[in-house]
Amino acid sequence: MKIQFTVPELHEPDGGASSGNDSLDRRYGEPVFDALNEGVAPGGLTNRGDIKMLICYMLKAVGQPVSKAMIGEVVQEEEIANYFEAMNAISELLEIGNLSETTEDGEEILSLTERGSNAVDVVQDDIPKTVRETAVKSLVHFLTRERNARENEVEITRLPDGGYNVTFKLMDRESPMMELTMYVADRDQAEILRNNFVDDPAKVYSAVLAALLVE
Repeated sequence: MKIQFTVPELHEPDGGASSGNDSLDRRYGEPVFDALNEGVAPGGLTNRGDIKMLICYMLKAVGQPVSKAMIGEVVQEEEIANYFEAMNAISELLEIGNLSETTEDGEEILSLTERGSNAVDVVQDDIPKTVRETAVKSLVHFLTRERNARENEVEITRLPDGGYNVTFKLMDRESPMMELTMYVADRDQAEILRNNFVDDPAKVYSAVLAALLVE
């Protein structure tokens, strides 16, 4: 079940003041719903300015570059915003200089610029707190999985009987701390094992160690 986000009260502009960051700044009068809402949970973002703000907020919160694909995964997984609106928002943020982009191993990697960071400081509270927290928590989860997958190894091998061997290697720098092979009946089970291991390799290691040390 997906979370239903809490929407904050709208507020009037404070004397018409502007933050100086027109690319992200938004002062409320009437609510504006100008973004597609397909695939968006109740209380998710249906305002294009909000979606742009959230993307910049996410990047500032994690403090590191993030792939464009991962941003897309977060908004889809958590049903925070429409995927295509998020991709369009990224394009606009690149164009106006709130984000910069590099390519690594064929992936588009996004970084928050100083301009984008300054804008976030002004308008971040316009995004519902539940949306902000859910987005950042999900992004941290994806980044952790990516790091675990990079630092450890999981190999899935199909067997003649139609089953699969799943081999896990928990690495400590260059040395393996654990190498474990398990048999499962089908590919779906193999993927579940792989995903659960990548989520938290240390937890798997601790559980196996604890089980084997029982007298």
